[in-house]
Amino acid sequence: MKLLLFSDIHINRMACEKISEKSGDVDLLLGAGDFATVRRGLKKTIEFLSVIKKPTLLVPGNSESYDELKEACQTWDQATVLHGSGTRFEGIEFYGLGGGIPVTPFGSWSYDFTEEEAEELLRDCPANAVLISHSPPKGIADVSSIGRSLGSVAVRNFIDEKTPKLVVCGHIHESAGQIVEIGGTTVINAGPDGMIYEIKE
Repeated sequence: MKLLLFSDIHINRMACEKISEKSGDVDLLLGAGDFATVRRGLKKTIEFLSVIKKPTLLVPGNSESYDELKEACQTWDQATVLHGSGTRFEGIEFYGLGGGIPVTPFGSWSYDFTEEEAEELLRDCPANAVLISHSPPKGIADVSSIGRSLGSVAVRNFIDEKTPKLVVCGHIHESAGQIVEIGGTTVINAGPDGMIYEIKE
């Protein structure tokens, strides 16, 4: 199955157009959050992306909430929004975890969760699934511009315990495009350019 992975669009029309162009070559798109910027512009980004006719799974980033993303996608028939929930596509389980984890220093506008809340949200994710998480796992594709590791301990622990097939994330822009293998799991910080990845069924 061919996937198109992306994250952190932040209302970038050119990035949306590139993703749309690439979508014809894949079976399924996975968007790992931050379609808006500081809770603004979400509807515009979804308007740009909604020309895509392939099934698309999205999770909220910290720049938009789950409810805001669900509402924005109401007229995009191909989009499914996941957060603490999952779906099956062509025999493979996909599960979503949105928001900034751990809580960011950005203040009240940021859609964030504690590590404990993230653990609870991940509770129903089956082993060997594909996890779409806005936040990267701690220590993997999570290094900021000043060299700090900003990923989630809960996501890292989930990988260590459940060995998902693939983790698609974003959030830390400076680590976009990184692909890391850990145990039997591939972790990809997708970024806004759109990355095609083939998953073995």
